[in-house]
Amino acid sequence: MPHRESNGRQELLIEELLLGLEHQALSGHAPAHQVITSVTCDSRAVVPGSLFVAVRGYCTDGQRFIGAAIEGGAAAVLCEEFPALMVPDCLYIQVSDARKALAVASRLFYRKAADRLQIIGLTGTNGKTTTAKLITAMLNDNGITAGYIGTHLCTFSGREIALERTTPESHELHGLFSQMVEAGCRAVVMEVSSHALVLQRVFGIRFHAALFTNLTMEHLDFHQSMAEYGAAKQLLFDQLHPEGVAVLNIDDPYARQMAERVAHEKRYCCTMQPRLALEPSCGKLFRAETLASTITSTDVAMHFPEAVVHMQVGLPGSFNVMNVLEAAAVGRAMGIAPEAICRSLSAVSSVEGRMERVWGSPVIGTAFVDYAHTPDALFQALVTLGGLKPPGARILVVFGCGGDRDRAKRPEMGKIASKNADFVIITSDNPRNEDPELILDEIEQGMSGGNYIRIRDRAEAIQRAVDLLESGDVLLVAGKGHEKYQEIRGRKEFFSDQEYLKIYMQEKFSASPTVEGER
Repeated sequence: MPHRESNGRQELLIEELLLGLEHQALSGHAPAHQVITSVTCDSRAVVPGSLFVAVRGYCTDGQRFIGAAIEGGAAAVLCEEFPALMVPDCLYIQVSDARKALAVASRLFYRKAADRLQIIGLTGTNGKTTTAKLITAMLNDNGITAGYIGTHLCTFSGREIALERTTPESHELHGLFSQMVEAGCRAVVMEVSSHALVLQRVFGIRFHAALFTNLTMEHLDFHQSMAEYGAAKQLLFDQLHPEGVAVLNIDDPYARQMAERVAHEKRYCCTMQPRLALEPSCGKLFRAETLASTITSTDVAMHFPEAVVHMQVGLPGSFNVMNVLEAAAVGRAMGIAPEAICRSLSAVSSVEGRMERVWGSPVIGTAFVDYAHTPDALFQALVTLGGLKPPGARILVVFGCGGDRDRAKRPEMGKIASKNADFVIITSDNPRNEDPELILDEIEQGMSGGNYIRIRDRAEAIQRAVDLLESGDVLLVAGKGHEKYQEIRGRKEFFSDQEYLKIYMQEKFSASPTVEGER
C-alpha cells in the first residue's frame, strides 16, 4: 500500500509501519488504516495520531513517559518492554532496540527521503565543520545542489535551521532529509558524531562518501577510552553505500583502523607527506604540497591521481590544507574535475568560528576566533599561528574549558597553551553546572611559568588581551568559535567572541595615534 500524504502533511499507515519494521510482539489495537501523523521520542511533542518511541536514554528512560504520550494522543507506541498498564485503543509494538526502530520508522514516515540523496558523512575529532562546509560550497558551485547538517545548524536552499546537536536524533534527521528533497537538493553533507553512531541516530543510512579527519583526545567522559572512541568512529565505515568511497586522512595514526572496514579500491587516501608508507594499501592517493604560507592563506600544489593543480587555500594553517585536500577527494568521488574542484575551494576564504580572522592591522595586530576546544586543536592552532606571525611578534591566547565535560583534558590544554603561546589568559567557556573557578583551577594545574593570568569573566578577558596587543602580535580567542552564547546554570546567555573582539579592537584602533592599519 503506498505512503499517504494529506494536505501537505506526512502520513504513514500503521500497516505500512508493521510491514517495514522488525517487531517481536503486538498488544492493544489500532485499525490497519490508522494514520500516523508524526514520529517522536519526546512525549512532550506528541500530538493526536503520533507514533511515540520509548527510547532508553542515559539521563531518562522513555518507558516512563508512555502514559504521558498516550494522554497526548499517541496512536501507537514502540517500546522494548510492554508497560504494566496498557489501554486497549492504542497499539503497543515491542522491538528489541528502540533506537534502531526509531530510525527505521522515521525513514518510512518521511518516504525514504534519505534514499533520494547522495549522503556524505564526516567523522573525526577536529576539522569536521570546516571540511563539511568546504564540500557543501564545492558541490553547490558545481551544480550539485547540497544541504549541510552539522554543529548547531542545518542549511539548504537559502534556509537556516538551528539544531541542538551536531547530528540530530533520527526522526529529526529524516525530517531534514525530506525538506531537502522537496527543496530540490541532490546531496547532503553531514557531520556524524561518535555519539550519533553509538546511539543509532544514523542507523540504516547508506553514505556515498564517509570521511575521516583525525582522532584526538575528546569525549572521554562518554567513551571512557581512546580505543572505545576510535571504535565508535569506525562504525561510520560499516554504512558505506555499495557505490560509496572512504576518504581518509592517512597522516593520522587512527586512519588504519578506519580503513580496516573498507575494501582497497574504495579507499581515497589523503596525505601531506612527501613519502607514504601506506601507499600500497590506498585505492587512490591525493597529496597536498605546500609551496608558500602567510597568516591568511597558503599556496598549494594539489596532486590528484590523474593531475596536479596549483591553487590558493584561503584559510591559514596546514590543518586547513588537509581539510581542503579531503574536500577535493570527495569532489573527485562525486565526478567533479580537478580544476573545477580547486577553483571552487580556493573561493572559500573563511568559515565562521574556524580560524576566523576577525581583525587584521599592522598597527595593533591580528585577531582570530577558533573553535579549538580539544588539546590537539589548541596545539595545532597555536603552532600554526606561531609559525606564521611576523618575526619578533607574540602569540596571545584566551581560552577556557567547558563544564560537565571531560575533565582530563583541562590540565593538558593548560600545558599546551603555556608552552606554545607567549601570554595566556584562562577564562570561562561554557561552565554549565560547574563552578568556573574550579574549572580554571584544573586548567592551571597543567600550566608552568608566569606567562599567564586568570580572568573569570570572558568579556573582560578578551578586553585585557586586546589591551596587551602590540604591533604585529597575534591574538587567538579559542573554544567557542561559532557559538553565540554562554551556558551557565541551565541558561544560555548571548555571548559572541567575534562581537566582543570587534568592539575592543575598534576601540583600540580608534585610540591609536597611527591610522595606517586597515580592518
